[in-house]
Amino acid sequence: MNGAEAIIQLLCDSGVEVCFANPGTSEMHMVAAIDGQPKMRAVLGLFEGVVTGAADGYGRMADKPAATLLHLGAGLGNGLANLHNARRAYSPVINIVGDHATYHLEFDAPLTSDIAGVAAPMSNWVGTSTSPEDLAKKGAEAFKAAMVYPGQVATLIAPANHAWDECKETAKPAIPSQPKLAEKSEVDAAVQALGKDGNTALFLGGRALREDALVQAGRIAAATGARLLCETFQTRLQRGAGRVALERLPYFGEMAADYIKDFEHIIFVGAKPPVSFFAYPDKPSFIAAEHTELLILADVHCDAEDALTRLADALDAPDEPSNIQAPMLIPAEPGRLTAAGVGSVVAELMPENAIISDEAATSGLALFPLTAGAAKHDWLNLTGGSIGQGLPVGVGAAIACPDRKVMCLQADGSAMYTLQALWTMARENLNVTTVILNNSSYAILNIELARVGVSNPGPKALSMLDLSNPTIDWVALSEGQGVPAVRVDTVEDFHTALKDALAHNGPRLVEAVIPSPGG
Repeated sequence: MNGAEAIIQLLCDSGVEVCFANPGTSEMHMVAAIDGQPKMRAVLGLFEGVVTGAADGYGRMADKPAATLLHLGAGLGNGLANLHNARRAYSPVINIVGDHATYHLEFDAPLTSDIAGVAAPMSNWVGTSTSPEDLAKKGAEAFKAAMVYPGQVATLIAPANHAWDECKETAKPAIPSQPKLAEKSEVDAAVQALGKDGNTALFLGGRALREDALVQAGRIAAATGARLLCETFQTRLQRGAGRVALERLPYFGEMAADYIKDFEHIIFVGAKPPVSFFAYPDKPSFIAAEHTELLILADVHCDAEDALTRLADALDAPDEPSNIQAPMLIPAEPGRLTAAGVGSVVAELMPENAIISDEAATSGLALFPLTAGAAKHDWLNLTGGSIGQGLPVGVGAAIACPDRKVMCLQADGSAMYTLQALWTMARENLNVTTVILNNSSYAILNIELARVGVSNPGPKALSMLDLSNPTIDWVALSEGQGVPAVRVDTVEDFHTALKDALAHNGPRLVEAVIPSPGG
Protein backbone atom coordinates (compact mmCIF):
# COMPACT_ATOMS: atom_id res chain seq x y z
CA MET A 1 0.00 0.00 0.00
CA ASN A 2 1.37 3.41 -0.92
CA GLY A 3 0.61 6.71 0.84
CA ALA A 4 -2.21 7.63 -1.55
CA GLU A 5 -3.95 4.31 -0.99
CA ALA A 6 -3.52 4.69 2.76
CA ILE A 7 -5.13 8.13 2.96
CA ILE A 8 -8.04 7.23 0.66
CA GLN A 9 -8.66 4.12 2.76
CA LEU A 10 -8.51 6.25 5.92
CA LEU A 11 -11.04 8.74 4.53
CA CYS A 12 -13.41 5.95 3.51
CA ASP A 13 -13.10 4.36 6.95
CA SER A 14 -13.95 7.78 8.42
CA GLY A 15 -17.17 7.96 6.38
CA VAL A 16 -16.03 10.18 3.50
CA GLU A 17 -17.84 8.86 0.42
CA VAL A 18 -17.31 11.47 -2.31
CA CYS A 19 -14.31 13.20 -3.86
CA PHE A 20 -14.93 16.24 -6.06
CA ALA A 21 -11.84 16.46 -8.21
CA ASN A 22 -9.88 18.50 -10.73
CA PRO A 23 -6.51 16.75 -10.49
CA GLY A 24 -3.17 17.21 -12.24
CA THR A 25 0.11 15.34 -12.56
CA SER A 26 1.02 15.59 -8.88
CA GLU A 27 -2.28 13.91 -7.92
CA MET A 28 -2.16 10.92 -10.28
CA HIS A 29 -1.45 8.43 -7.51
CA MET A 30 -4.46 9.83 -5.62
CA VAL A 31 -6.53 9.30 -8.76
CA ALA A 32 -5.34 5.70 -8.96
CA ALA A 33 -6.08 5.14 -5.26
CA ILE A 34 -9.64 6.44 -5.66
CA ASP A 35 -10.05 4.23 -8.71
CA GLY A 36 -9.19 1.21 -6.56
CA GLN A 37 -11.49 2.18 -3.69
CA PRO A 38 -15.12 1.07 -4.27
CA LYS A 39 -16.41 3.11 -1.32
CA MET A 40 -15.29 6.44 -2.82
CA ARG A 41 -17.30 8.17 -5.56
CA ALA A 42 -15.29 10.42 -7.88
CA VAL A 43 -16.97 13.50 -9.39
CA LEU A 44 -15.07 15.58 -11.94
CA GLY A 45 -15.44 19.36 -12.10
CA LEU A 46 -14.04 21.30 -15.04
CA PHE A 47 -13.04 24.22 -12.82
CA GLU A 48 -11.80 24.19 -9.25
CA GLY A 49 -14.49 26.67 -8.16
CA VAL A 50 -17.08 24.04 -9.14
CA VAL A 51 -15.18 21.43 -7.13
CA THR A 52 -14.97 23.49 -3.93
CA GLY A 53 -18.52 24.84 -4.25
CA ALA A 54 -19.87 21.32 -4.74
CA ALA A 55 -18.04 20.19 -1.59
CA ASP A 56 -19.73 23.09 0.24
CA GLY A 57 -23.20 22.06 -0.97
CA TYR A 58 -22.52 18.44 -0.09
CA GLY A 59 -21.35 19.35 3.41
CA ARG A 60 -24.40 21.52 4.06
CA MET A 61 -26.77 18.68 3.23
CA ALA A 62 -24.81 15.64 4.45
CA ASP A 63 -23.41 17.21 7.66
CA LYS A 64 -20.13 15.46 6.90
CA PRO A 65 -17.28 16.29 4.55
CA ALA A 66 -16.62 15.36 1.00
CA ALA A 67 -13.02 15.49 -0.16
CA THR A 68 -11.72 17.72 -2.92
CA LEU A 69 -8.67 16.87 -5.00
CA LEU A 70 -6.87 19.96 -6.31
CA HIS A 71 -3.69 20.54 -8.29
CA LEU A 72 -0.98 22.48 -6.45
CA GLY A 73 -1.32 26.07 -5.26
CA ALA A 74 -2.65 27.35 -8.57
CA GLY A 75 -5.50 24.85 -8.59
CA LEU A 76 -6.30 25.59 -4.97
CA GLY A 77 -6.24 29.30 -5.80
CA ASN A 78 -8.87 28.78 -8.49
CA GLY A 79 -11.15 27.24 -5.85
CA LEU A 80 -10.62 29.79 -3.08
CA ALA A 81 -13.71 31.94 -3.70
CA ASN A 82 -16.07 29.06 -2.96
CA LEU A 83 -13.89 27.88 -0.07
CA HIS A 84 -14.45 31.37 1.35
CA ASN A 85 -18.20 30.77 1.05
CA ALA A 86 -17.83 27.30 2.58
CA ARG A 87 -15.89 28.67 5.54
CA ARG A 88 -18.55 31.31 6.12
CA ALA A 89 -21.20 28.59 5.89
CA TYR A 90 -19.32 26.45 8.45
CA SER A 91 -19.45 23.59 5.97
CA PRO A 92 -17.32 20.49 6.59
CA VAL A 93 -14.83 20.20 3.72
CA ILE A 94 -11.53 18.32 3.32
CA ASN A 95 -9.23 19.62 0.59
CA ILE A 96 -6.41 17.39 -0.61
CA VAL A 97 -3.92 19.51 -2.52
CA GLY A 98 -1.09 17.81 -4.32
CA ASP A 99 2.39 19.29 -4.21
CA HIS A 100 5.66 18.58 -5.95
CA ALA A 101 7.76 15.79 -4.52
CA THR A 102 9.72 17.16 -1.57
CA TYR A 103 13.06 16.78 -3.33
CA HIS A 104 11.75 18.67 -6.39
CA LEU A 105 10.81 21.86 -4.54
CA GLU A 106 14.36 23.23 -4.48
CA PHE A 107 14.35 23.50 -8.27
CA ASP A 108 11.49 26.05 -8.27
CA ALA A 109 9.59 24.40 -11.12
CA PRO A 110 6.91 26.56 -12.80
CA LEU A 111 4.02 25.39 -10.59
CA THR A 112 5.90 25.72 -7.31
CA SER A 113 4.16 28.02 -4.83
CA ASP A 114 3.46 28.57 -1.15
CA ILE A 115 0.46 26.26 -0.95
CA ALA A 116 0.06 26.67 2.80
CA GLY A 117 0.04 30.43 2.33
CA VAL A 118 -2.62 30.13 -0.36
CA ALA A 119 -4.73 27.82 1.81
CA ALA A 120 -4.56 29.65 5.12
CA PRO A 121 -7.04 32.52 4.57
CA MET A 122 -9.87 30.18 3.52
CA SER A 123 -9.10 27.22 5.80
CA ASN A 124 -9.68 26.59 9.49
CA TRP A 125 -6.95 23.93 9.51
CA VAL A 126 -3.91 23.45 7.25
CA GLY A 127 -1.52 20.50 7.40
CA THR A 128 1.33 19.14 5.30
CA SER A 129 2.39 15.52 5.41
CA THR A 130 5.99 14.67 6.33
CA SER A 131 6.06 11.05 5.10
CA PRO A 132 3.83 8.43 3.44
CA GLU A 133 2.77 7.22 6.90
CA ASP A 134 2.08 10.77 8.03
CA LEU A 135 -0.13 11.41 5.00
CA ALA A 136 -2.85 9.11 6.33
CA LYS A 137 -2.37 10.42 9.87
CA LYS A 138 -2.79 13.95 8.59
CA GLY A 139 -5.91 12.76 6.78
CA ALA A 140 -7.35 11.67 10.12
CA GLU A 141 -6.49 15.08 11.60
CA ALA A 142 -8.11 16.81 8.62
CA PHE A 143 -11.30 14.80 9.07
CA LYS A 144 -11.44 15.64 12.77
CA ALA A 145 -10.87 19.33 12.02
CA ALA A 146 -13.58 19.37 9.32
CA MET A 147 -16.05 17.80 11.75
CA VAL A 148 -15.67 20.46 14.45
CA TYR A 149 -19.30 21.52 14.98
CA PRO A 150 -20.97 22.69 12.83
CA GLY A 151 -18.20 22.24 10.26
CA GLN A 152 -14.84 23.60 9.13
CA VAL A 153 -12.63 23.76 6.04
CA ALA A 154 -9.53 21.58 6.41
CA THR A 155 -6.75 21.62 3.80
CA LEU A 156 -4.13 18.87 3.56
CA ILE A 157 -1.06 19.33 1.37
CA ALA A 158 0.21 16.03 -0.05
CA PRO A 159 3.70 15.95 -1.62
CA ALA A 160 3.70 13.60 -4.60
CA ASN A 161 6.40 11.31 -3.25
CA HIS A 162 4.42 10.77 -0.04
CA ALA A 163 1.58 9.56 -2.26
CA TRP A 164 3.62 7.15 -4.36
CA ASP A 165 6.10 5.82 -1.76
CA GLU A 166 5.29 2.71 0.23
CA CYS A 167 3.36 3.26 3.45
CA LYS A 168 4.55 0.89 6.17
CA GLU A 169 1.95 1.83 8.75
CA THR A 170 -1.76 2.64 8.46
CA ALA A 171 -3.73 5.21 10.42
CA LYS A 172 -6.97 4.90 12.35
CA PRO A 173 -9.96 7.20 11.89
CA ALA A 174 -10.20 10.08 14.34
CA ILE A 175 -13.22 10.46 16.59
CA PRO A 176 -14.85 13.88 16.06
CA SER A 177 -15.20 16.11 19.10
CA GLN A 178 -18.61 16.80 20.61
CA PRO A 179 -20.07 20.29 20.12
CA LYS A 180 -19.82 22.77 22.94
CA LEU A 181 -22.90 23.31 25.09
CA ALA A 182 -24.24 26.65 26.21
CA GLU A 183 -23.33 27.51 29.78
CA LYS A 184 -26.11 27.45 32.37
CA SER A 185 -25.33 31.10 33.12
CA GLU A 186 -26.06 31.95 29.47
CA VAL A 187 -29.39 30.13 29.58
CA ASP A 188 -30.26 31.92 32.83
CA ALA A 189 -29.36 35.30 31.30
CA ALA A 190 -31.61 34.60 28.32
CA VAL A 191 -34.48 33.64 30.65
CA GLN A 192 -34.06 36.93 32.50
CA ALA A 193 -33.96 38.95 29.27
CA LEU A 194 -37.13 37.27 28.01
CA GLY A 195 -38.85 38.18 31.26
CA LYS A 196 -38.03 41.88 31.04
CA ASP A 197 -40.20 44.63 29.63
CA GLY A 198 -39.66 45.65 26.04
CA ASN A 199 -39.48 43.91 22.71
CA THR A 200 -37.23 40.88 22.57
CA ALA A 201 -36.01 38.82 19.61
CA LEU A 202 -34.24 35.55 19.08
CA PHE A 203 -31.71 35.99 16.27
CA LEU A 204 -30.95 32.60 14.72
CA GLY A 205 -28.30 31.26 12.36
CA GLY A 206 -26.30 28.15 11.54
CA ARG A 207 -27.74 24.92 12.94
CA ALA A 208 -30.44 26.89 14.79
CA LEU A 209 -32.21 27.06 11.41
CA ARG A 210 -32.85 23.32 11.21
CA GLU A 211 -36.43 22.13 11.70
CA ASP A 212 -36.00 20.55 15.16
CA ALA A 213 -34.17 23.59 16.51
CA LEU A 214 -36.82 25.88 15.04
CA VAL A 215 -39.51 23.96 16.90
CA GLN A 216 -37.74 24.88 20.13
CA ALA A 217 -37.50 28.52 19.03
CA GLY A 218 -41.22 28.42 18.27
CA ARG A 219 -41.89 27.10 21.79
CA ILE A 220 -39.95 30.05 23.20
CA ALA A 221 -41.95 32.46 21.04
CA ALA A 222 -45.18 30.84 22.23
CA ALA A 223 -44.17 31.31 25.87
CA THR A 224 -42.78 34.84 25.64
CA GLY A 225 -43.98 36.57 22.49
CA ALA A 226 -40.40 36.99 21.33
CA ARG A 227 -39.97 37.57 17.62
CA LEU A 228 -37.88 35.14 15.60
CA LEU A 229 -35.31 36.61 13.23
CA CYS A 230 -32.70 34.95 11.04
CA GLU A 231 -29.53 35.87 9.22
CA THR A 232 -29.83 37.50 5.81
CA PHE A 233 -27.76 34.74 4.18
CA GLN A 234 -28.37 31.35 5.73
CA THR A 235 -26.29 28.20 5.38
CA ARG A 236 -29.36 25.97 5.38
CA LEU A 237 -32.81 27.13 6.43
CA GLN A 238 -35.60 24.55 6.68
CA ARG A 239 -38.80 26.41 5.84
CA GLY A 240 -42.17 26.14 4.14
CA ALA A 241 -45.76 25.40 5.12
CA GLY A 242 -46.03 23.65 8.49
CA ARG A 243 -42.62 24.75 9.77
CA VAL A 244 -41.76 27.54 12.20
CA ALA A 245 -41.50 30.78 10.24
CA LEU A 246 -38.84 33.43 10.69
CA GLU A 247 -38.33 37.06 9.76
CA ARG A 248 -35.29 37.55 7.55
CA LEU A 249 -33.02 40.49 8.35
CA PRO A 250 -32.95 42.92 5.39
CA TYR A 251 -29.79 43.05 3.30
CA PHE A 252 -29.05 46.77 3.20
CA GLY A 253 -27.47 48.01 6.41
CA GLU A 254 -29.70 51.00 7.09
CA MET A 255 -32.83 48.93 6.44
CA ALA A 256 -31.53 46.23 8.78
CA ALA A 257 -30.73 48.82 11.45
CA ASP A 258 -34.22 50.26 11.20
CA TYR A 259 -35.71 46.74 11.35
CA ILE A 260 -34.13 45.93 14.72
CA LYS A 261 -33.92 49.38 16.33
CA ASP A 262 -36.97 48.90 18.58
CA PHE A 263 -35.75 45.72 20.26
CA GLU A 264 -34.65 46.09 23.85
CA HIS A 265 -33.03 42.63 23.91
CA ILE A 266 -31.70 40.38 21.14
CA ILE A 267 -30.59 36.84 22.00
CA PHE A 268 -28.24 35.20 19.50
CA VAL A 269 -28.17 31.47 18.76
CA GLY A 270 -25.79 30.15 16.10
CA ALA A 271 -25.17 33.65 14.80
CA LYS A 272 -23.15 36.78 15.52
CA PRO A 273 -24.58 40.29 15.93
CA PRO A 274 -25.22 41.56 12.40
CA VAL A 275 -23.13 44.16 10.63
CA SER A 276 -23.54 46.01 7.37
CA PHE A 277 -22.42 43.87 4.43
CA PHE A 278 -20.25 46.74 3.15
CA ALA A 279 -19.05 50.07 4.44
CA TYR A 280 -20.76 53.16 3.06
CA PRO A 281 -19.95 56.85 3.45
CA ASP A 282 -21.60 58.27 6.59
CA LYS A 283 -23.39 55.03 7.47
CA PRO A 284 -22.64 52.80 10.49
CA SER A 285 -21.07 49.38 10.12
CA PHE A 286 -22.50 47.91 13.35
CA ILE A 287 -26.26 48.06 13.00
CA ALA A 288 -27.67 47.25 16.46
CA ALA A 289 -28.97 50.28 18.37
CA GLU A 290 -26.94 51.46 21.37
CA HIS A 291 -29.81 50.83 23.78
CA THR A 292 -30.31 47.20 22.67
CA GLU A 293 -28.97 44.53 25.02
CA LEU A 294 -27.17 41.81 23.00
CA LEU A 295 -26.84 38.36 24.57
CA ILE A 296 -25.04 35.33 23.14
CA LEU A 297 -26.92 32.21 24.22
CA ALA A 298 -24.95 29.90 21.92
CA ASP A 299 -22.23 30.92 19.51
CA VAL A 300 -21.89 29.15 16.16
CA HIS A 301 -19.80 26.33 17.69
CA CYS A 302 -22.35 25.58 20.43
CA ASP A 303 -25.07 22.98 19.99
CA ALA A 304 -27.92 25.24 18.85
CA GLU A 305 -30.77 22.78 19.31
CA ASP A 306 -29.58 21.89 22.82
CA ALA A 307 -29.38 25.56 23.81
CA LEU A 308 -32.85 26.35 22.48
CA THR A 309 -34.35 23.25 24.10
CA ARG A 310 -32.86 24.10 27.49
CA LEU A 311 -34.08 27.67 27.19
CA ALA A 312 -37.59 26.56 26.24
CA ASP A 313 -37.70 24.09 29.12
CA ALA A 314 -36.40 26.70 31.56
CA LEU A 315 -39.30 28.93 30.49
CA ASP A 316 -41.75 26.04 30.92
CA ALA A 317 -42.75 26.71 27.32
CA PRO A 318 -45.65 24.81 25.76
CA ASP A 319 -44.89 21.73 23.69
CA GLU A 320 -46.49 23.20 20.59
CA PRO A 321 -44.57 26.03 18.88
CA SER A 322 -46.10 29.22 17.61
CA ASN A 323 -45.24 30.99 14.35
CA ILE A 324 -46.23 28.00 12.18
CA GLN A 325 -46.14 28.97 8.52
CA ALA A 326 -49.49 28.56 6.80
CA PRO A 327 -49.67 27.42 3.17
CA MET A 328 -49.54 30.55 1.04
CA LEU A 329 -49.41 30.95 -2.71
CA ILE A 330 -49.68 34.33 -4.43
CA PRO A 331 -50.74 33.93 -8.07
CA ALA A 332 -48.47 35.48 -10.66
CA GLU A 333 -49.74 38.33 -12.77
CA PRO A 334 -50.07 37.00 -16.35
CA GLY A 335 -48.02 38.47 -19.14
CA ARG A 336 -44.41 39.62 -19.15
CA LEU A 337 -42.21 37.67 -16.77
CA THR A 338 -40.75 39.45 -13.73
CA ALA A 339 -38.78 38.31 -10.70
CA ALA A 340 -42.02 38.32 -8.71
CA GLY A 341 -43.67 36.18 -11.37
CA VAL A 342 -40.80 33.72 -11.17
CA GLY A 343 -41.20 33.57 -7.39
CA SER A 344 -44.94 32.90 -7.56
CA VAL A 345 -44.54 30.09 -10.10
CA VAL A 346 -41.62 28.53 -8.21
CA ALA A 347 -43.70 28.55 -5.01
CA GLU A 348 -46.61 26.88 -6.78
CA LEU A 349 -44.59 24.14 -8.48
CA MET A 350 -41.87 23.48 -5.89
CA PRO A 351 -41.88 19.76 -5.00
CA GLU A 352 -42.17 18.64 -1.39
CA ASN A 353 -38.76 18.43 0.29
CA ALA A 354 -36.96 20.29 -2.48
CA ILE A 355 -33.52 21.83 -1.94
CA ILE A 356 -33.15 25.41 -3.16
CA SER A 357 -29.73 26.83 -4.01
CA ASP A 358 -30.31 30.58 -4.10
CA GLU A 359 -27.90 32.86 -5.92
CA ALA A 360 -30.59 34.96 -7.52
CA ALA A 361 -29.00 38.20 -6.24
CA THR A 362 -31.40 41.16 -6.63
CA SER A 363 -34.15 38.87 -7.93
CA GLY A 364 -33.88 36.86 -4.72
CA LEU A 365 -35.40 39.78 -2.84
CA ALA A 366 -38.71 38.77 -4.45
CA LEU A 367 -38.19 35.00 -4.55
CA PHE A 368 -37.58 34.47 -0.84
CA PRO A 369 -40.80 35.96 0.60
CA LEU A 370 -42.99 34.57 -2.17
CA THR A 371 -41.84 31.01 -1.40
CA ALA A 372 -42.35 31.20 2.38
CA GLY A 373 -45.64 29.28 2.24
CA ALA A 374 -44.59 26.75 -0.39
CA ALA A 375 -44.12 23.05 0.31
CA LYS A 376 -41.46 22.20 2.88
CA HIS A 377 -37.96 22.76 1.55
CA ASP A 378 -34.36 23.59 2.46
CA TRP A 379 -33.00 26.99 1.39
CA LEU A 380 -29.23 27.32 0.81
CA ASN A 381 -27.85 30.82 0.47
CA LEU A 382 -24.73 32.71 -0.62
CA THR A 383 -23.06 32.82 2.78
CA GLY A 384 -19.78 34.57 1.99
CA GLY A 385 -20.86 36.96 -0.74
CA SER A 386 -18.39 35.57 -3.30
CA ILE A 387 -20.50 34.99 -6.40
CA GLY A 388 -20.36 31.80 -8.43
CA GLN A 389 -21.65 29.60 -5.63
CA GLY A 390 -25.19 28.69 -6.67
CA LEU A 391 -24.66 26.10 -9.42
CA PRO A 392 -21.80 24.22 -7.68
CA VAL A 393 -23.72 24.12 -4.38
CA GLY A 394 -26.60 22.59 -6.33
CA VAL A 395 -24.25 19.90 -7.65
CA GLY A 396 -23.08 18.98 -4.17
CA ALA A 397 -26.58 19.04 -2.69
CA ALA A 398 -27.86 16.73 -5.43
CA ILE A 399 -25.09 14.21 -4.78
CA ALA A 400 -25.68 14.34 -1.03
CA CYS A 401 -29.46 13.88 -1.45
CA PRO A 402 -30.12 11.95 -4.69
CA ASP A 403 -33.75 11.30 -3.72
CA ARG A 404 -34.60 15.02 -3.55
CA LYS A 405 -35.16 17.59 -6.28
CA VAL A 406 -32.64 20.44 -6.31
CA MET A 407 -33.58 23.82 -7.76
CA CYS A 408 -30.89 26.39 -8.53
CA LEU A 409 -32.36 29.90 -8.64
CA GLN A 410 -29.47 31.63 -10.31
CA ALA A 411 -28.67 35.17 -11.48
CA ASP A 412 -27.18 35.36 -14.95
CA GLY A 413 -24.04 37.32 -14.08
CA SER A 414 -22.91 35.14 -11.20
CA ALA A 415 -23.79 31.96 -13.13
CA MET A 416 -21.04 32.81 -15.61
CA TYR A 417 -18.42 32.37 -12.89
CA THR A 418 -19.00 28.62 -12.58
CA LEU A 419 -21.19 27.61 -15.53
CA GLN A 420 -19.01 24.49 -15.91
CA ALA A 421 -21.19 23.05 -13.12
CA LEU A 422 -23.79 22.35 -15.80
CA TRP A 423 -21.40 19.87 -17.42
CA THR A 424 -21.01 18.02 -14.13
CA MET A 425 -24.80 17.96 -13.69
CA ALA A 426 -25.11 16.33 -17.12
CA ARG A 427 -22.21 13.92 -16.61
CA GLU A 428 -23.60 12.70 -13.28
CA ASN A 429 -27.27 12.94 -14.42
CA LEU A 430 -28.08 14.98 -11.33
CA ASN A 431 -31.67 15.77 -10.40
CA VAL A 432 -31.21 19.55 -10.69
CA THR A 433 -33.50 22.10 -12.29
CA THR A 434 -31.77 25.43 -12.89
CA VAL A 435 -33.63 28.69 -13.41
CA ILE A 436 -31.41 31.44 -14.85
CA LEU A 437 -32.93 34.81 -14.00
CA ASN A 438 -31.58 36.75 -16.94
CA ASN A 439 -31.80 40.53 -16.63
CA SER A 440 -28.59 41.05 -18.66
CA SER A 441 -27.05 43.08 -15.86
CA TYR A 442 -25.04 43.07 -12.67
CA ALA A 443 -28.21 44.57 -11.22
CA ILE A 444 -27.07 44.72 -7.60
CA LEU A 445 -24.11 46.88 -8.64
CA ASN A 446 -26.41 49.38 -10.32
CA ILE A 447 -28.01 49.81 -6.90
CA GLU A 448 -24.68 49.90 -5.07
CA LEU A 449 -23.29 52.52 -7.43
CA ALA A 450 -25.85 54.98 -6.12
CA ARG A 451 -25.51 53.83 -2.53
CA VAL A 452 -21.80 54.63 -2.38
CA GLY A 453 -22.51 58.15 -3.61
CA VAL A 454 -21.97 58.00 -7.39
CA SER A 455 -24.90 60.15 -8.47
CA ASN A 456 -24.22 60.64 -12.19
CA PRO A 457 -22.46 57.58 -13.62
CA GLY A 458 -21.29 57.95 -17.20
CA PRO A 459 -21.52 55.46 -20.05
CA LYS A 460 -18.14 53.91 -19.23
CA ALA A 461 -19.19 53.14 -15.65
CA LEU A 462 -22.58 51.80 -16.69
CA SER A 463 -21.01 49.62 -19.38
CA MET A 464 -19.08 47.75 -16.67
CA LEU A 465 -22.39 46.65 -15.14
CA ASP A 466 -24.14 45.73 -18.39
CA LEU A 467 -24.26 42.15 -19.74
CA SER A 468 -26.31 42.84 -22.88
CA ASN A 469 -23.48 43.56 -25.33
CA PRO A 470 -23.35 40.82 -26.48
CA THR A 471 -26.38 39.07 -25.03
CA ILE A 472 -25.49 35.78 -23.32
CA ASP A 473 -27.35 32.81 -24.83
CA TRP A 474 -28.02 30.51 -21.87
CA VAL A 475 -29.87 27.92 -23.94
CA ALA A 476 -26.81 27.47 -26.14
CA LEU A 477 -24.44 27.41 -23.18
CA SER A 478 -26.54 24.86 -21.34
CA GLU A 479 -27.17 22.54 -24.27
CA GLY A 480 -23.50 22.78 -25.22
CA GLN A 481 -22.72 21.16 -21.85
CA GLY A 482 -25.39 18.48 -22.12
CA VAL A 483 -28.27 20.05 -20.18
CA PRO A 484 -31.52 20.54 -22.15
CA ALA A 485 -32.73 24.13 -21.91
CA VAL A 486 -35.50 26.50 -22.96
CA ARG A 487 -35.87 30.29 -22.93
CA VAL A 488 -39.09 31.99 -21.79
CA ASP A 489 -40.21 35.57 -21.18
CA THR A 490 -43.86 35.27 -20.10
CA VAL A 491 -45.42 33.92 -16.93
CA GLU A 492 -47.47 31.41 -18.88
CA ASP A 493 -44.47 30.00 -20.74
CA PHE A 494 -42.37 29.93 -17.59
CA HIS A 495 -45.05 27.93 -15.78
CA THR A 496 -45.14 25.37 -18.61
CA ALA A 497 -41.35 25.16 -18.90
CA LEU A 498 -40.69 24.84 -15.18
CA LYS A 499 -43.41 22.22 -14.72
CA ASP A 500 -41.90 20.19 -17.55
CA ALA A 501 -38.35 20.56 -16.20
CA LEU A 502 -39.35 19.47 -12.70
CA ALA A 503 -41.08 16.39 -14.09
CA HIS A 504 -37.79 15.06 -15.44
CA ASN A 505 -35.39 13.08 -13.26
CA GLY A 506 -32.22 14.73 -14.47
CA PRO A 507 -30.76 18.16 -15.19
CA ARG A 508 -32.81 20.81 -16.98
CA LEU A 509 -32.38 24.57 -17.38
CA VAL A 510 -34.97 27.30 -17.87
CA GLU A 511 -33.73 30.72 -18.93
CA ALA A 512 -36.22 33.22 -17.50
CA VAL A 513 -35.82 36.56 -19.26
CA ILE A 514 -36.84 39.37 -16.92
CA PRO A 515 -36.56 43.16 -17.24
CA SER A 516 -33.16 44.74 -16.74
CA PRO A 517 -32.88 47.60 -14.22
CA GLY A 518 -34.95 50.44 -15.59
CA GLY A 519 -36.16 48.21 -18.43
